[in-house]
Amino acid sequence: MDLSTRYLGLSLHNPLVAGASPLSHTVDGVRRLADAGVGAVVLYSLFEEQLRREAAHNERMALQGSESYAESLSYFPANVESSGNGGPERYLRQLERAVAAVDVPVIGSLNASTPGDWAHYARRMQDAGSAAIELNIYYLPGDAGVDGRAVEQRHLDVLAEVKSAAGIPVAVKLSPYFSATADMAHRLDAAGADGLVLFNRFLQPDIDPETLTAVRTVTLSTAAETRLPLTWIALLSGRIRASLAASTGVELAGDVVKYLLAGADVVQSASALLRHGPEYADVLLRGLSEWMARKGFQSLAEVRGLLAAPDTEHSGLRERADYVWAVRKANNGIYEAY
Repeated sequence: MDLSTRYLGLSLHNPLVAGASPLSHTVDGVRRLADAGVGAVVLYSLFEEQLRREAAHNERMALQGSESYAESLSYFPANVESSGNGGPERYLRQLERAVAAVDVPVIGSLNASTPGDWAHYARRMQDAGSAAIELNIYYLPGDAGVDGRAVEQRHLDVLAEVKSAAGIPVAVKLSPYFSATADMAHRLDAAGADGLVLFNRFLQPDIDPETLTAVRTVTLSTAAETRLPLTWIALLSGRIRASLAASTGVELAGDVVKYLLAGADVVQSASALLRHGPEYADVLLRGLSEWMARKGFQSLAEVRGLLAAPDTEHSGLRERADYVWAVRKANNGIYEAY
């Protein structure tokens, strides 16, 4: 069974990619994921805030040195590269060690929300051996004074900064909350994004009515959340140059299959691997192979995009017709349990 695929111009043994998570926070974790059979690993994210703190610390230390006696002007504090908990320097060392430890591509992850001079770290990721960069643009525009066009432009500006700094492929992980998601995908594609990861999940705080407090917690995704990325992957497959990576809701091998049928080049999993351990990757891949054998498929190329949305001028009308059909079905008391 041929499970090989291409993503961001990289040749992968299979389409299962370990998404950025605590599992890739250590070299041992990356090694366990690779040993379990994943096609690639996305390292845990390096945050824009860490890079800005590092830059501010470096500036303070440089100014401190400039005010010393003449014989000390060449001095530069030894701890400037490892301020705080190690920050970006620790990340880059970790990335370099992870790349050396496994024989699958390791993809560095930058989590950002604004353009800035921090983007040169993309080049440093490249120098550390990163096969590509996943640019996670996490930006929730809660300010009523920011219009939709400004939000879209911010994504394009951040991408441009990173692309100008690095010579390796860059995938953009974005949210689905645009007024015209397909247009945003096409604009990112035209701006040079080598891939799109659909989708990011915003932190959604809960409220505890007993303690009268907001509860900020990260919840693992469930299979019920596949519908949204599944829809957009099916609508974008074959319509843009960039690779498509599915993210969110992968729990069973059947979820991997659905994303591939919709047109995904790869399928990322983080929550399922956190729930069941890195070795669960083998379960997902065996399930994919068994399904392909049962259906008579010999290669992933035969599967990918088989159920993508038809490329017609009237796709909007088709979506509207599907919606009306589903509502009529529900009105007749026919529901699908998920």
